[in-house]
Amino acid sequence: MVDDELAALVEQEMPLDQATREELVMGLFRRGKISAGKATELLGLERLDFVRRAGELGVPVYLTTEEEWEREKATIDSWLKP
Repeated sequence: MVDDELAALVEQEMPLDQATREELVMGLFRRGKISAGKATELLGLERLDFVRRAGELGVPVYLTTEEEWEREKATIDSWLKP
């Protein structure tokens, strides 16, 4: 899979060192080893650009913690109660 993704990045005329860095950082992010903020920093991207690029590569990005999600869900659930 890594070879296919790296080949796709190189085909997009991205310099090999940049393609390798992106693949490494996205892999670390995908496995939960680094945060979205750290990945954004390592790739030199703005946060929205990181989210877009991750989407292009099929890397899911969740920008909330489980606790934040539970609070938001509870709020929405309370709105839906009659």
